[in-house]
Amino acid sequence: MRLPVLASAALALIAPVGAAETPWQEVAPGVAMRLISTGEITDGGETLVALELDMPDDTKTYWRVPGETGLPLDLDFTASTGIGSHRVLWPYPLREDKNGYLDYVYYGHTVLPLAIDVTDPAARLDVAITLGVCSDICIPAQARFALPIFDKKPDRPSALRIRQALAEVPLAWDGSGEPIGDVEMAGEQLAVEVAPDLLDSQSLIAATDSGETLFGAPQKVRKPD
Repeated sequence: MRLPVLASAALALIAPVGAAETPWQEVAPGVAMRLISTGEITDGGETLVALELDMPDDTKTYWRVPGETGLPLDLDFTASTGIGSHRVLWPYPLREDKNGYLDYVYYGHTVLPLAIDVTDPAARLDVAITLGVCSDICIPAQARFALPIFDKKPDRPSALRIRQALAEVPLAWDGSGEPIGDVEMAGEQLAVEVAPDLLDSQSLIAATDSGETLFGAPQKVRKPD
C-alpha cells in the first residue's frame, strides 16, 4: 500500500569550517541521510559532493526518472553562495517491475554524486532536498544541509565513497562502431536498433529529459529483412 505521508527533518546543524560532511539526519524511520564532499575544487572550478543515504536493505529511493509510482529528487540550491550550475551523476539503477508498475530504484545504502560548478573558493552549499523513500509506504522525505565547499584537509574517506558511486555511473560511448542505430516510433512503441555484439539491449533505459514519457523494459525483437 502506498500512502502520501510527509516526513520533514529539522535543519542540520551548521557543519564546522573544514568539515567535508554534515551530521546525519533521520528523515524516516530507520532512514538517515547526509551531505558529503571531497573538499576539493579542480582547476576547472568543479567540486564533487554527494547525498549519502543509509537505508535498510528493503527500503528504496528513486532514479532520475522515478517510474510509475516513484517520487523524483528535488534539489533547491537557492540559499547557496559562490556556486553555479549542478549536475546529478546518477548511478545505474535497478529496473523494478512489481505489481504491474515499473520503477527505477536504488535499495539500501546509496550514494548519489553531484558535480557543482564553483564560482568562489569561499563557496558554501545550502541545499534543501526532497526525495521519495519507500518500504511498505512511500514518504516524500525532506532535509536541509549546509556545507563549505573547500576543505584545507580534503576528506579522503568521503572522496572514496563518492568515487565508488561514480564507478556505477554510465559513461559516454567511446568505443569503435556505433552501438545504437535508427531510433523511431513504431505505433506506441519506441524502436531502437542495437548492435548486439556491442551492447546488451536489456541494459537500455529509454528516457526523455523531462521524464514525463515512461518507456517500459526493452523487448528484444529481430529486425525485419
